[in-house]
Amino acid sequence: MSPAPAIVDSRTRLLDLLVRGGAQYRLLSHAPQGRTDLASALRGHRLEQAAKSLVIRVALSRKRRRYVIAVVPGDRRVDLAALNALYAGAEASFAVRGVAEQLTGCVSGSIMPLSFDPEVEVVADPALFDHEEIFFNTGRLDESVALRTECYRALVTPRVAAIAAPA
Repeated sequence: MSPAPAIVDSRTRLLDLLVRGGAQYRLLSHAPQGRTDLASALRGHRLEQAAKSLVIRVALSRKRRRYVIAVVPGDRRVDLAALNALYAGAEASFAVRGVAEQLTGCVSGSIMPLSFDPEVEVVADPALFDHEEIFFNTGRLDESVALRTECYRALVTPRVAAIAAPA
């Protein structure tokens, strides 16, 4: 499967989830941007309202690994040691780009804070829920969604754990 259809599929699945779930959201078109700080400026919101999402590989043993989508406020960074401890892993690291894109169906820089793969758990830092609304790309670099935080939490039901550290 080529990357483009997977990306379209992820966006379509996201919008379907939002509509079926009765979510309160807005779509925002903007210049292509994958950096959280620059995308936040284009979208016109505070950096801490961005849902920065990264695919993390947690090595559970020499041969076993687990991938998770770590979601932290845009003004923070993912605490790999905290994620490693959360999964009792041997080591946590950022997934290689190709694996992250394959698992999420999103181009790097536009990974959504949710998963359509039942093997990929979403872990959100509790600070993400300090805001009424969060912002994130729709799997594309030129489109984002502004979503009521309560809707995100209800639709995605992420695992909530302290996984953010100061930037």
